[in-house]
Amino acid sequence: MDRMPIGLVFPGQGTQREGMGTPWRDTPSWKLTEEISDVTGEDLAVLLLDTPDEHLRRTDLAQLTVFTVAAVAHAEAVRRGTLAALGDVVACAGHSLGEYAALTAAGALSLSAAAALVAARGRAMRQAAEERPGTMGVLVAAPLDEVGGLAERVRADGFDVWVANVNAPGQTVVSGSPEGIDRIEADAPSIGAKMIRLKVGGAFHSPYMAPAADSLRAALKDTAFAPEHLPVVANADAESHTGDCDWPGLATRQLTSPVLWEPAVRTLVGRLGCRSLVEIGPGRTLAGLIRRIAADTEVVSLDSPAALAAVGA
Repeated sequence: MDRMPIGLVFPGQGTQREGMGTPWRDTPSWKLTEEISDVTGEDLAVLLLDTPDEHLRRTDLAQLTVFTVAAVAHAEAVRRGTLAALGDVVACAGHSLGEYAALTAAGALSLSAAAALVAARGRAMRQAAEERPGTMGVLVAAPLDEVGGLAERVRADGFDVWVANVNAPGQTVVSGSPEGIDRIEADAPSIGAKMIRLKVGGAFHSPYMAPAADSLRAALKDTAFAPEHLPVVANADAESHTGDCDWPGLATRQLTSPVLWEPAVRTLVGRLGCRSLVEIGPGRTLAGLIRRIAADTEVVSLDSPAALAAVGA
């Protein structure tokens, strides 16, 4: 009997929360927090167990904590045989920051290399946001082309705003100056949409992140990617890559261009043949998006040891 082809998906910034490491603290894979702490110079145990939500909103810390929980959860799912019980992993993808956990799970990056990149990326994005303040908001209930058209009109009026995340049908994130996001919010009813403001520290996935892309490019220059690995669907182009590609170019491009999550999911369940998608890491945000993109695709969220134990129970 053929085994089910599954894809692994990893969440991004915004899924962090106080005490997010507590469920994982007593698992054997928790030891990975020590390796990540050694590489990054941050005490991940303290961040994951005892740091308030307000402090975790800091861009660099949010990214490190989400990446670390995803790495621990994936390692524990492999150790327990949970993934093997679900099927054969044929591809990976991650939402924004989650792409680094996906690259690790796919064998493209070592854990230490990925952690170092996440730390460098977070610091660079935080610095870029401090130098050029911006913000983001989610437009719901409007088609992507309508949102893109509105952003173009607002830019034509002299305000900085761009499409930042193509998350799912009827859910598009915009990014730009505070004034630009204010204008989008005011004009959203004209396309039948409403805006939900995001509590973020900058205008991510927009031209405002160009300095961060330059800094990340320098870090990537000395990073070794495996010449062959499981397919990873990149945010920047929603295409599948197996090692014969320019990951440094894709990673830097991701910072200043939209996260193409909806097309990436369609690549996973279409061309790559994933019949089930397994979300690994904190929260269940991606599961909700996937159900809106590909309603017929099974989604499993492994966000705690209890969720791992429930597989096959």
